[in-house]
Amino acid sequence: MAPRIPVVTTKQANPLVRFAYRFAKKRFGAVPEPFTVAAHHRKLFVASARHEMAVEKAAKTLPVSLRELVVYLTAVKLGCSWCVDFGTMLIKHEGLDVDRLKEIHDYANSDKYTELEKLALAYADAMTETPTAVTDEQVAELDRRLGHQGLVELTYLIALENQRGRFNSAFGITDQGFTSGDACRVPLP
Repeated sequence: MAPRIPVVTTKQANPLVRFAYRFAKKRFGAVPEPFTVAAHHRKLFVASARHEMAVEKAAKTLPVSLRELVVYLTAVKLGCSWCVDFGTMLIKHEGLDVDRLKEIHDYANSDKYTELEKLALAYADAMTETPTAVTDEQVAELDRRLGHQGLVELTYLIALENQRGRFNSAFGITDQGFTSGDACRVPLP
């Protein structure tokens, strides 16, 4: 399914965007379709790319498994098939257990998730509700367990995935084939 607006092809792209496309293709095996739609606005494209790289460098307080789980659940909750597809690839590339994602819908009752992961996933669920359903108790418990810095990182990552998923959904961007079932089509970097 094609996005609701046409993508900016490599041929149409300016040199900076072509460079970004080459970088993305080398890193991910394909140019992510959200990039090709965002490239219609060069300044926001650059701002977004810088932001994503800065977040990737900065978000190192929480364990990678926790970071990836809350982002994945947020994508699932939003129904962003592109985000789920790409997130599964990232989880696999981190060497994390992809099989437990099958139980993400019932994380609260699953033995595949730790108590802390369940708290963080419930927080991601509450943050992704419209309107937001986060409670004082959730914040207090996560702050106690993760500290201020960890809680801010957790909250930021969930909010960022909400932004990504809503952008992709608005433009009709769907899964791109980064994964196929449990087997990742894109080789490990």
